[in-house]
Order: sequence, then structure tokens, then C-alpha cells
Amino acid sequence: MIHQTIESSLRRRLLLIAAAFGVLVGCAGAQSAKTDAAFDARHFAQSIPIGNEWMPLKPGTRLVYEGTTVEDDGTVVPHRVVITVTDLTKVIGGVRTSVTWDLDYSDGELVEAELAFFAQDTSGTVWRMGEYPEEYEEGKFVAAKPWIHGFEDARAGIMMLARPRVGTPSYAQGWGPAVDWTDRGQVDQVGQKTCVGSKCYDDVLVIAETSQSEPNAHQLKYYARGIGNVRVGWRGAGEKTKETLELVRVEQLDAAALAEARARALELERGAYQRSKTVYAHTPPAQRL
Repeated sequence: MIHQTIESSLRRRLLLIAAAFGVLVGCAGAQSAKTDAAFDARHFAQSIPIGNEWMPLKPGTRLVYEGTTVEDDGTVVPHRVVITVTDLTKVIGGVRTSVTWDLDYSDGELVEAELAFFAQDTSGTVWRMGEYPEEYEEGKFVAAKPWIHGFEDARAGIMMLARPRVGTPSYAQGWGPAVDWTDRGQVDQVGQKTCVGSKCYDDVLVIAETSQSEPNAHQLKYYARGIGNVRVGWRGAGEKTKETLELVRVEQLDAAALAEARARALELERGAYQRSKTVYAHTPPAQRL
């Protein structure tokens, strides 16, 4: 009788543990579909400036990348990306973010202009809080597909860990289901060496990025301490554009050039308020530092 009671009690405990485990797994699965690390505005006591050694975003910095992409017909075309860290900030989800103004050129033609928003938490991790991209064809506006934390079920995601290590789990780089933003990143390699032009970097960090829509394709981003992204490569049978980029120039803009970048970024934002009525129109305006 005692043995049966103990056995019955043990069985009940095992069933309870199994049930609890099932709930935890279910919750983890749902969470990973959005963002693995829970965003909490209280963890951003000083969200800017962003000083993460792998992804510093100093206002006035301009990074110029050149490389190639592959078109749908197999043609390889020149690709150029210009990223400017403006002196603008924008509050998203209760957190003040740093605003970058990004321009993407394909075969010499501007195909996308974007405002992207970043913040650093108290641990040193850099978060992507959203973005507003505009697409163009032959100089004419085609579409805008923004995702901003807190709107249309979008959630902020991690762009750079405070202490990236090989073996750490992959992490969501944001979650924007309305525009199919499902990018994930994972530390792929550390301690690498890479050369871009005549400049070589040691102790390089490599992040592999993928998405739900392209599970067999990875974009490889190479980061150097104190600079940020210095090279972009790819791997995987599912990779379509086979984008490659190398950092060819880093500039610190003077006052006049920074003012021009600010004006252009604000011009893009004015368009965003008109074109994105359900998302961007509900965000507070960007402000100068």
C-alpha cells in the first residue's frame, strides 16, 4: 500500500513536470518567433550615444561600402551603400534612439533610402528599434515597408551583443510580421583576419544572418573593433543576390556636411509621415541632439 502510494505520488509529479515543461517549450517557441530577448525600456538608462566596440555609432560618421550583387537574370552589377550616422534622435517605445540615414545604389542608381533606429541597453547590447525604407525605380518612389517597435506587432531586436561569443544561441534582429522582417543573427566566428583594399583587420568578428523566408541563405558580416562592419559576404545554396561589400571609406563629417545629412534625413522623415499612415505617422518627430 505504501509502495503504491509512493509510486502514485511519483507518477503525479512526473506528469506535472512534463506538463510544465511542455508549457515552457511552447512559450519559448512563441517567443523565438518574435524576439528571443525580451525588450524592456527600463533597461535603457542611457541609450545613446552607442559605444559598443563592435558597432560604434558616433554622430557624423559616414561609412561607404562598395561591392556587387547578382540580378534575377544572373547579371552581376555594382553595388554601393552609404551609411551616415546623423545627429538626430527619435523616441521609439519609450527609448531615445540614434538615427542613421542609409542609401543603397545598384548599378549607379539609387534603389533604396532608409532611416534606421538603434539604441544601446545598459549591458552594452545594441538593439535595432525599427526602420523606414523607401524603394525606388528609375528615380521614382515605388514602396515603403516600415517596421517600428510597438506597431503592427513589431518588436525590437538585437543587432550586436555586448559580449559576442561563439556558441551563443541565435537571436532575433527584430520582428516585423507585417513586412516579413524575420532576420536572425548568430556569432559565427571570432578572431578572424580580413583585408579590405589595403587595410587589414585582426581579431574580426563574423555574424551570420538569415531569415525565415531564406533559411538556406546567410549573409556574413565582418566586424572590426572600434569601426563596425567592414565586409559583407554570403554562403548557402539559397542565397539569391550573393551580395558582397567592402568598407572603402570612413569619414567624420564637418559641420556643413553633417547639416546636409540631417536635412536629407528629415526630408525622408517628412515623406514617411505622409506615406506610412498606420505606422510612422504615429511616431514622435526626430530631434537634433
